[in-house]
Amino acid sequence: MKKPRLEELKNLIRSTRSRFSKIALRRSKQQEDTPESDAIKLRHLPSLIIGSRINRFLPLFRGLDINLRRSSLRINFRSYVSLAVMTSLIVGVLTLTFLTLILNIILNLPFLSSSLFSIGGGLAALAGVIIAFYAYPIYQADSIRRDLDNNITFASSYLAILAGAGVAPDSMFRSLSMIPQDLAVIRESRMIARDVDLFGLDIMTALEKASERTTSERFKELLEGLLATIRSGGDQMSYLMQRTKENMELKRISMRKFSDTLGIFSEFYVTLLIAGPLVFIVMLSVMAMLGGFGPSLMNPYLLIMLLTYIGIPFGSAIFIVVLDAVTPKW
Repeated sequence: MKKPRLEELKNLIRSTRSRFSKIALRRSKQQEDTPESDAIKLRHLPSLIIGSRINRFLPLFRGLDINLRRSSLRINFRSYVSLAVMTSLIVGVLTLTFLTLILNIILNLPFLSSSLFSIGGGLAALAGVIIAFYAYPIYQADSIRRDLDNNITFASSYLAILAGAGVAPDSMFRSLSMIPQDLAVIRESRMIARDVDLFGLDIMTALEKASERTTSERFKELLEGLLATIRSGGDQMSYLMQRTKENMELKRISMRKFSDTLGIFSEFYVTLLIAGPLVFIVMLSVMAMLGGFGPSLMNPYLLIMLLTYIGIPFGSAIFIVVLDAVTPKW
C-alpha cells in the first residue's frame, strides 16, 4: 500500500513542477513581448556600447548609487551612468547643430557670434542633461518619501486594528500588502511580505531590512519602534495607536505649513513669470523701435523670441517641478 501511494505522490510532484515550469515559461515569453521589457533593454544598450570606458566617469557620480537604490528604478549604477553620458552627448550635439542652423542660416547672424552661441548652447544642454540625470533619482526617492509620510497614518491605524485582533506581525504586513492601491507604504509592505514568504527571512530581519531601505524617517521610526515592541513583548496595539495619533497631528501641522508655502509660491509666480516677462517685453519692444542694434546676439527681436519660446516655458516647467516636490499627496 505504501509503494503505490509513494509513486502517486512522486507523479503528482512531477506534474506540478512541469505545470509551474510551463506557466513560468509562458509568463517570461509574455514579458519579453511587452513594451516595458523593450524599454529595459534600451536602458542597458548604452552600457553595452560604452563598455568599460565608463569607469573613468563613475567617480563624478559619487553618492548617486544610494539614491538610485532608494528610488526603486530598475537599473544598476553602471548602466545608469552610461545612459546619462550617452544621452548628454547626443543632446549636446543635436543642440549645437540646431542652434547653428537657426542662428547662421535662418537669422543670418555673423559666423563668429552664431558659433560661440551654438557652442555655449550645446555645452549648456549637455550640462543640463547630466544634472537632470543626477537629480532624477533624488527627486524619485524624495517622491517615495513624501508618499510614505502622507500615508503612514493609514498604515499605522490599519496595523493597529490588526494588532488589536491578535494578528501576528508578518500576517499584518501581508494583509496590508494585499490592498489594491498603488501607495508607497503598500509597496514597502509587499517587499516585507516577499522577504518573509519568498526569501525565508523572519519578520524581525525583514523589518530591519525595510527600515534600512526606506527613505522616510517617520516610516523608519515606525518600523524600529515596532521591532523594539516585539522584542520587549510590549503591547503592539497601544504602540501603533500612539503612533497614529502622532502622525495625525503631524499631518495637520504640515497642511497648515503648506497653505503658507502656497501663498509664497503664488507671489513668486506672479512676479517672475507674469509681471517680469511683461516688463522685459515692453522694454525690448521700445528698444527695437529705437533701432540701431543690427544682427547680433543683443538684437531685441532675438531676445524677445528667446524669452517667449525658451525662458517662460523653461521657468514654468521648473516652477511645476518645485511645486510638485513640496505638495503633499493627500
